Amino acid sequence: MTQDKNVINTEKSMKKSILLSACAISILSACSHQAPRSGEQQVAPEAPQAQMQLNDQVQLNDLANTLNDRWQLGDEGITWQVQDKHEDHIEMSGEQISAIIYYGSDEQGQLTLKRKLVWPMLRTIPNDTHASLIHDFPLSVSPEIMLGGMPLAKESLARVTIDGTLNLTSQLSDAQGSKVRLSRTLSPSTTGPKMIERLRFTNQGEQAVTLEFKPLDYRVETDADKGVYGRYLIQASSDKAGQFSLAPGSDLELFVTFEAHRADKQVGEAGPGQALTQANVLTPAQELTPAQELSPAQEIAARKDYVAQLNQNLRLETPDPVLNKMFEFAKLRSAESIFRTKGGLMHGPGGGRYYAAIWANDQAEYINPFFPFLGDKRGNESAINSFAHFARYMNDEGRAIPSSIIAEGDDYWNGAGDRGDCAMIAYGASRFALAYGNKQQARALLPLIDWCIDFSYKKQTQDGVIASDSDELEGRFPAGEVNLSTNMLTYGALISSAYLNQELGHTELASDYRQRAEALKAAIEGYFGANVQGFDTYQYYQGNDKLRAWIALPLTFGIFDRKQATLDALLSDYLWSPEGIYSEAGNKTFWDRATLYAFRGIFSAQETDTAMRYFKYYSRKRLLGEHVPYAVEAWPEGNQRHLSAESALYARVVTEGIFGMEPTGFNRLKVAPYLPTGWDNMCLRGIRAFNSKVDLCVNRTQAKGDDAYQISVQQPGGKEQKFSWDGKGPVLLSL
Repeated sequence: MTQDKNVINTEKSMKKSILLSACAISILSACSHQAPRSGEQQVAPEAPQAQMQLNDQVQLNDLANTLNDRWQLGDEGITWQVQDKHEDHIEMSGEQISAIIYYGSDEQGQLTLKRKLVWPMLRTIPNDTHASLIHDFPLSVSPEIMLGGMPLAKESLARVTIDGTLNLTSQLSDAQGSKVRLSRTLSPSTTGPKMIERLRFTNQGEQAVTLEFKPLDYRVETDADKGVYGRYLIQASSDKAGQFSLAPGSDLELFVTFEAHRADKQVGEAGPGQALTQANVLTPAQELTPAQELSPAQEIAARKDYVAQLNQNLRLETPDPVLNKMFEFAKLRSAESIFRTKGGLMHGPGGGRYYAAIWANDQAEYINPFFPFLGDKRGNESAINSFAHFARYMNDEGRAIPSSIIAEGDDYWNGAGDRGDCAMIAYGASRFALAYGNKQQARALLPLIDWCIDFSYKKQTQDGVIASDSDELEGRFPAGEVNLSTNMLTYGALISSAYLNQELGHTELASDYRQRAEALKAAIEGYFGANVQGFDTYQYYQGNDKLRAWIALPLTFGIFDRKQATLDALLSDYLWSPEGIYSEAGNKTFWDRATLYAFRGIFSAQETDTAMRYFKYYSRKRLLGEHVPYAVEAWPEGNQRHLSAESALYARVVTEGIFGMEPTGFNRLKVAPYLPTGWDNMCLRGIRAFNSKVDLCVNRTQAKGDDAYQISVQQPGGKEQKFSWDGKGPVLLSL
């Protein structure tokens, strides 16, 4: 969150940050000044101005240039030209299925492939957080292929492309030396409980070849006493069998469908949350409805159409194609992981464990504030539905709202006690309500927001700070009785809720929230401000003597009193690592969520060049490195699962960090699009928040002072607005 008060970078402060980053560079290996392999569009150094720009680009790219890219950028996605042994995994989701695909090339160059499929609404017993039906399909669950009358001798992986689907291209070989290429395309259905795998055979030789497919009819029936809805039927089947002649240069396609359903094929009844959500502007879907039956080819086309539609909204345009593409992938992973449960549309983290359920952090705090900007209808609907489910647990007895509502809304989990969940919900709901821009919906959300703020203040201590049992890491690291995360989220909730109440005409409550925010800000400084390991930054809890990743939160929420020391600590070798920011100094564990919050905070603190250097490094590693193409959950826990909400946090680094967007009303927002050194312009087009569609651009001018930059805003049917900006603080826009 940015403040109205300008925070101006000084040359001295900037140099200090750059010098400090030498610690990080020593970890990553020596800086390279070679031209980026997948980065900036370079300017030829034909004049002093061009040479200066080139030098600026090298500085911004020096950390990223220490990386060795396994993948290359393409027009539609990323590609790995296979030359060595390597394996990876990726998650892709639709409304009724999630597919975690393990793929790669073994030591002999042969394709390795396993499809782990998850059906979130086919519940197993016990019906807890992790009770989705899951089944593994190894490569052997494929049609048996005969080439030239003989079984395949080898399927050698040659190329992998990720473009919203997973494409595995191999060369097939037989005893006769036939030249046949096999391209496998794996795609989840957008609406049905199935995954499609298309096998496209291309004859690259000069003679016709004979292909023979044996029918695939794989079936597993689960035990009735292990399923909430009885027996489940798991199937894999192919659409072709027999012998086919393939002429030179021609193609042949075969489709395999992996699916599961209830043996009785009955649809579940409406779930909880119905009465509350029907009173709102949007009514989330109340039950599973049979998906339109599509052919396998149509399923893949529907997936590609869905990806293309997402790419039309919220388009990032910068001089760095890596950032642009990583942002596209982040939008996809954020939006695709929404499941049509009997309790309405529910966004789920995924990862093979977290489906048909919602969490106060992943959904309310991380992703819901992002959905209005993306404009994805299902995303907004899932956000409203999640808040409706949380609101069911408001009470007069002072009990905390559960951390998670699970099993399609039938149950809840609160095993870590109060994690500051009300702070998470109030913050996320108020930010969502402002950006969504619908007054009636905002009124429906306001009781939940106000109740959560009241609950938080019932936990206020004599020191003026807010206590909670734990935090979002649920005891993995110590958090004391009062932690920094809960207090910063409460502070953020107060700021946004003040804007929201002001917009709805509740001026007295808005004033009260603003006063509480100022008092809490002072209490945070008094309680958490401390020297930790030589840095005048924040202790995560009283008595904490190790630096923690979450010390970035004050920067993220616009508190810059300890900016420089906090920045120094975050980028020191105590916390910064080749994978991002360690959760705690001295421990090799990392969670991407903390790193992404830190990036947002460093951008918000106007340390643009420093933030961009590290953000470029992180983005290139996640997009073109060894595990691609999304932000991850954590390591070592979960083996870097592609949890969905982390991708939303990545996207919010762009919207709220790089562009500095903060909603302050139903059609008002602050923006602070600070350009990195060497960039002359950047745009975010198709912003769908505030019931509108907005293009926001910033350009560097040849002038200085108040006219150094020009911000332009374009809405459909309206005249383009252009105005000068000095680049020293946020600007308030009215749409």
